[in-house]
Amino acid sequence: MRALDTFARRICTLIVVTVLVIIPMGAQNSQPQPQPQQPAPQVNPRQAPSQPPSPLPRGNGTIRTTVDLVEIDVQVTDRDGKPIKGLKQEQFTVTEDGKAQKVSTFEYNDIEKIETASAADETPIMVPIGSVSSSEPIKAVVHDHRMIVLFFDLTSLQPEDLLRSTRAADKYLREQMTPADLVGIVAFGNTLKVVANFTNDRELLQQSVEALIPGHEAALAQLADAATAANGEAAVTEDAGAAFTADDAEFNVFNTDRKLAAMEAVCEVLEGIPGKKSVIQFTSGVTQTGEENRSQLIAATNSANRSNVSIYTVDSRGLLTATPGGDASVGASGGTSMFSGATVISQSQSRQDSRETLATLAGDTGGRSFFDTGDFGKVFQSVQNDTSGYYLVGYYSTDTARDGRWRRIQVKIAQLPPGAHLHTREGYYAPKNFGVFTTEDRERQLEDAFRSDTPEVELPLAVETAQFRLDKNQVFVPIVAKLAPSALQWAQKRGSHETAFDFAAEVRDAKTNRVAGALRDTITVKIDAEHFQDLQQRALVYQGGIILSPGEYKLKFLARENESGRIGTFEDKLTLPPPQPDHLQLSSVLLSSQVEAVQKTAQVKTHAFAKDAKMKSSPLEVEGERIIPSVTRVFTDQQTLYVFFQAYLPQMADATSLRAGLVFFRNGQRLSDTPMVEPAEYDGQTHTASFRISLPLGGLNPGRYTVQAVVVDAGTSYAAFARNYFALRSAAKLAAPANVPSSPAN
Repeated sequence: MRALDTFARRICTLIVVTVLVIIPMGAQNSQPQPQPQQPAPQVNPRQAPSQPPSPLPRGNGTIRTTVDLVEIDVQVTDRDGKPIKGLKQEQFTVTEDGKAQKVSTFEYNDIEKIETASAADETPIMVPIGSVSSSEPIKAVVHDHRMIVLFFDLTSLQPEDLLRSTRAADKYLREQMTPADLVGIVAFGNTLKVVANFTNDRELLQQSVEALIPGHEAALAQLADAATAANGEAAVTEDAGAAFTADDAEFNVFNTDRKLAAMEAVCEVLEGIPGKKSVIQFTSGVTQTGEENRSQLIAATNSANRSNVSIYTVDSRGLLTATPGGDASVGASGGTSMFSGATVISQSQSRQDSRETLATLAGDTGGRSFFDTGDFGKVFQSVQNDTSGYYLVGYYSTDTARDGRWRRIQVKIAQLPPGAHLHTREGYYAPKNFGVFTTEDRERQLEDAFRSDTPEVELPLAVETAQFRLDKNQVFVPIVAKLAPSALQWAQKRGSHETAFDFAAEVRDAKTNRVAGALRDTITVKIDAEHFQDLQQRALVYQGGIILSPGEYKLKFLARENESGRIGTFEDKLTLPPPQPDHLQLSSVLLSSQVEAVQKTAQVKTHAFAKDAKMKSSPLEVEGERIIPSVTRVFTDQQTLYVFFQAYLPQMADATSLRAGLVFFRNGQRLSDTPMVEPAEYDGQTHTASFRISLPLGGLNPGRYTVQAVVVDAGTSYAAFARNYFALRSAAKLAAPANVPSSPAN
């Protein structure tokens, strides 16, 4: 349940009665166009470091092809540590789990050639991190260059550790950096940011390092260092006063996942840059809390190996002697542990635990880990030695199983001189089919989809939103998603067909990008064999919603079909205007072709999060009936059009004289009006009048229409109107199957 709690932490205000209904497909079969991908932010190499650094964009997500190219870098040196050049492809033998693989791609990167060039011949270079759409244009630029990312984990680095790390980085830039080095700088604090792109501009890089000053992000590290007493000893306690936290273990799980996810994101955006990349991670430790973080650790390792990234982890605490019981930065310990030695053992164990994950990241990606060292210059020297020249060898794995297992790689080279040494990464994690995903994997997949800038279109869906005011400070935003049955996969279980869906939405403030609201539902649908064929001609529609304050927002909605793991996403902007006490205002004009009774069914079961935050009903449920909004707003001339909207009156207005009607336009011409009617319902406490108008569509010709709701308060100057749009088709021209029995209503 650890990963499920991640979503729960993000839920600020959520609603409501969420349902999944089955409706006839009719003519509502058009799908919205995918949202265009936003261009990834770029950092100007001459940009002053005092400017806010750019957020780090996400990569292209998981590999979905059935045949994957595996690329590994192979360093071959002689007994003196000098790279051995001139080897041929025929000399290389690659095995994966003991099975021979055919080498398909082969090249040598001669770093030493550029490294020994004079500084006068150094050409200014800048390669953006995270905004590379194609690797071909930059392949010639980065070839024969060493690419190093300096990664500063500000969430764990205490001020003195950060200063120690930045001073070492500055010394490297001034004294050790060579003409072959392209260096980028990334910082992870409250967000993941690119401070400087890959460049050989030493001045810019030095300014960027100087901009990394100790800040409040380091306070997170203090919470992650909770030590546990040895068995049989009294717990080590600290008088923290108001700093009490209910569950340090839960925080550590969440904080560790954030650190590992940050490393995964860095590796993903480096995937588009060809060649070997080295990431030097400066941190004060990453404490893994057992199996809870295993899925994210595997994801980070897999991302690094897939992107040909080697991670070099550095414990920035250096070579220090721990003060028994803690130094002056922490409160005094209590209990008997201080006198029995358990405190010292606990301190030592905590420090070792914080290094275990760092060693795993380095070892599984072909890098190195550096602990208990006061000279960080050795770190940079090691990276340079490991990438003085390397062969990039690629092959297509003969193992087509997508089981997520670790695959061990061995490389052998024929006719090597005596004393030669070969260094490469040990293996990689295979791609994974959704069917073998663990709960952790599934939750991480949803998190990745939310963070990704690339729309997911594997599961086609159409989404419609609206807005209805609850009071002056709250607006209900219904979210309706429609799934075509042809895109779904069903499992046959005991004579019935079953599938499950995850629906989630996240709303962020357009100015601050902070999460303002979220929802999450898991819905299971079980259909017996008698009605399953009927379902193939009907659409599944999800209804949910979020309560927000007036403002500007960005909405991202996600649906996942849990039989195949396919995901579809939808993004939109929400503008919720503030109330105007002296004006008559209207809600959205909601269009529907179906109104049905509100009742539960055994066919659909919903597991919702944050149940205590849910409302008993939504504005779309009136007197035991639920309005099913049309998502695509396409109707036939044999259907009835249901129009629902609300009017919000000024306090001094008289609701008894309020009237509303509809006006229909086509091609800019006014065609017809409906009679003015009284409100179907009025709430005197919120001064809200609800209107429900229905009319058959048989009297209209096929085409595209604008429907305008007009509300007036007779005898006053109050008046308002709102519009919506729909398309009308002839039912006789649609190829609908004959004699299709109706499915039971939800």
